Amino acid sequence: MTIPWKTVVTLAALSGLWWLLSGGQVASWLIGLPVVVAAAWAVGRLNADQAKSVSLAGGLIFAVYFLRESIRGGIDVALRTLAPRMRIQPGFTVYHTQLKRREARVLFANCVSLLPGTLAADLNGDRLDVHLLNANVEAEEELVRLERAVSRLYPEEN
Repeated sequence: MTIPWKTVVTLAALSGLWWLLSGGQVASWLIGLPVVVAAAWAVGRLNADQAKSVSLAGGLIFAVYFLRESIRGGIDVALRTLAPRMRIQPGFTVYHTQLKRREARVLFANCVSLLPGTLAADLNGDRLDVHLLNANVEAEEELVRLERAVSRLYPEEN
């Protein structure tokens, strides 16, 4: 019986994560081993239906984008809400994504919250309802940039 290399990599990554979280305590493996095996099994089952590619270069670009936008978004929200006169006027907008892959749309929706003053409220198909801290600010440009970053991570299949 051979174990696929993806399973070995998943087991190794989850084992490393468990080791870090448990502080390297050997006794923790009594619980950790079954948890790691169950998690690896779940990852394998979840990925069985989604054996589509993810771009490594797109992932690196996205990681840099994510870090930069997380910092920028955190600073923006802090400045808006901690100022003596809060500069907020909450509202909603609707954004229709062009992303075809479900996992790309879900990642896009989850990452909307890192943009300054935005929060994904609902994702239904290609429609994303976005809560804005300031409805007077045009969020479309920011959402398009985020969508472009996600699309590089999940290239469309021909």
